[in-house]
Amino acid sequence: MAEKVSTRFKSRINRPELFIMPGGFSPLFARMAEEVGFEAFFIAGSQTSAFLYGVPDVGIIGLRDMVDHARHVAARTSIPIQVDADTGYGNSVSVYYATQEFVRAGVAAINIEDQEAPKKSGTVAGRRCISKAESVGKIQAAVAAKNELDPDFVICARCDVIGSEGGSFPEALDRCIAYIKEGGADYIWLNNVTTREECREACAKIPAPVLPLFSGTKEPFPTTDELRSLGARIALYPTIAASVAVQAAWQILNDLKERGSPAIEDWAKQYRGTKWGSASSAELVNAPLVRKLEEQFIPDELQRDYETTFGHTPSFDAKEK
Repeated sequence: MAEKVSTRFKSRINRPELFIMPGGFSPLFARMAEEVGFEAFFIAGSQTSAFLYGVPDVGIIGLRDMVDHARHVAARTSIPIQVDADTGYGNSVSVYYATQEFVRAGVAAINIEDQEAPKKSGTVAGRRCISKAESVGKIQAAVAAKNELDPDFVICARCDVIGSEGGSFPEALDRCIAYIKEGGADYIWLNNVTTREECREACAKIPAPVLPLFSGTKEPFPTTDELRSLGARIALYPTIAASVAVQAAWQILNDLKERGSPAIEDWAKQYRGTKWGSASSAELVNAPLVRKLEEQFIPDELQRDYETTFGHTPSFDAKEK
């Protein structure tokens, strides 16, 4: 029997070596991350809000939106998936039911933040947080819920206190320790770290793996190697796949409007010329499987004519044009 993705992810975060977790929103991006060799993928709530609904990350999308979308992503990749579960969609009761829905969706982990609802995106101004006691209770509810279905399912407690109304690093550190010792979370996501000293102190004092996310700092963001030396366990780039896709689309659409078809030709030459070549969407979605299934299960007299018709083959990609 194959090892559960939750078991694999829990084992990975508890190993001492730092690993990189890219993020985005779609099954295609997750499959791409797997193909490249990443060990896990993150579904960002902000990108799901933006790409699927065109709305800001202020708690507009809800539990069913994220659970159903997460199920699609998890079904198309074998690497563990962590899902942004925002505030847990309500109080501790809501968190309990939400956690079990995500377990049943086949993902490996969720993160629950300590913001007041309606929440704000975790790195923007205007955030307010609920009390430490209420936050601990929500984490305890998540842990109790997952233990009934899959004890290896990972609960990440995300602390958004730094930079929130009245928030400070000492308070955030105190909360993070409580989220582990009292709440029972598996690891901490400490948002809006502003200095390397804060990061080093947090990683040393929090009795669990730490994912630090820098924001609001005048210092250059630390490199992955620096995060490793500071004691971080996970280097998360939560929106990288989606944000790059947005910029690429913005660039080509503007260029297409300005120059017409030469813009598409120049863009194709650019990505084909990299050492990684062009991405094959057909291969990433396993389009060749369609032909195999047709040959295996459809009667001979109903087989498709692939010899005299023409068009893209199941293995088509831009390199074959």
